[in-house]
Amino acid sequence: MRDRRGRPGGRLPGEGAGPTARPAIRGDDGAVTAAPAARPRAAATSLDALADLLAEGDVVVLSGAGLSTDSGIPDYRGETGSLRRHTPMTYQTFTRDPRGRHRYWARSFVGWRQIRSARPNPGHRAVADLQAAGLIGGVITQNVDGLHQAGGATDVVELHGGLDRTVCLSCGDVASRADLDERLTAANPFFGARTDEINPDGDAELPDEVLDGFVMVGCLACGDGPLKPDVVFFGETVPRDRVERCFGLIEDAAGLLVLGSSLTVMSGYRFVLRAAKLGIPVAIVNVGPTRGDAKADVRVDAPLGEVLPSLAASLG
Repeated sequence: MRDRRGRPGGRLPGEGAGPTARPAIRGDDGAVTAAPAARPRAAATSLDALADLLAEGDVVVLSGAGLSTDSGIPDYRGETGSLRRHTPMTYQTFTRDPRGRHRYWARSFVGWRQIRSARPNPGHRAVADLQAAGLIGGVITQNVDGLHQAGGATDVVELHGGLDRTVCLSCGDVASRADLDERLTAANPFFGARTDEINPDGDAELPDEVLDGFVMVGCLACGDGPLKPDVVFFGETVPRDRVERCFGLIEDAAGLLVLGSSLTVMSGYRFVLRAAKLGIPVAIVNVGPTRGDAKADVRVDAPLGEVLPSLAASLG
């Protein structure tokens, strides 16, 4: 049995077939009824099954915040995730509330320095190694930290944008975050706030009295337009062309590997749904349950910092 691209049916080596049409049963009275539904096939849980999937090659990665926790950047929904103590900025608040936007930039001015100093961890490097070996194709990341690229990965789609860029809400000019940081440092020579509590979007926790003394600057291209980090905030829509590019990667892949994402938001979960609909095997590696577990052919609950280097060493 082969899938729509002529590949062997999309199941993992050694795995049973997926659900099939329910046959009809004719009873003694001549009535025709549907046979009882087959019980769902359980996902494989071993690293060997994960290695078998990767060994087929042409696997697309979908990564989430859990991949960057070993680099010192917290996730959103883990046991120590930022959503337990922090309400993230929304697109509506950022664009409609000048005071809220000012508070964000003051906190981000501090948080960005820690994001900027973060370094790729063994998980990022393992993804790059597996990609160099031809086993991983494209990388779709929900992260905005740029650590996949810093770790050596190529063909990376930043689904939610990147903190290393800014965009003007008035004229649309895209500029370097490093350049903005230099301007903010010059405008705030005595702003010495520090914090150990940063969030995945670069936001940081600061007291109100510190926020009030912060001076924000505007867009250089148009004069003074309000600036926004070039990321997709909560409540904001991912650009359609970016979504279509990701769907294209999924549709041309032999498998989808989800790394460190709970898949709670539809922006990432939709790619699991698309892969499952097309009969493309899905593997998920995450500590804790995910929204996509019922769609997974392989489900490994283990730290990425252990799983990925081990896979790269055995397959690379």
